[in-house]
Amino acid sequence: QVQLVESGGGLVQAGGSLSVSCVASGRTFDRIAMGWFRQAPGKEREFVATISWDSTRTLYADSVKGRFTISRDNAKNTVYLRMNNLKPEDTASYYCAARQTPYPAAIFTTVPDFGSWGRGTQVTVSS
Repeated sequence: QVQLVESGGGLVQAGGSLSVSCVASGRTFDRIAMGWFRQAPGKEREFVATISWDSTRTLYADSVKGRFTISRDNAKNTVYLRMNNLKPEDTASYYCAARQTPYPAAIFTTVPDFGSWGRGTQVTVSS
């Protein structure tokens, strides 16, 4: 089991930038694909971005493509999400998720794909 702890959320004005990070512990981080999801009040948890454990593949939701960047540092057991040009509709709790996989370039995009989740960090974008 992988333990995940997010940090870096906060309040930002529309058009601003924010980075969130997630530190993993408990398993070998370089055999784990990572993802970011978000959930707004009254809505289902939705996919934001994912990265393979060798960092060769990434994928983004259409709503964040070109504005968000996912990256990871396996030496630090950390995955990052850099968010630029934030919009009020980006307001949500952001969760990181982990999926163990033997395939270096595998990526995953749905909630059931991931077996470990953090508790989330709140991102609020004011208009």
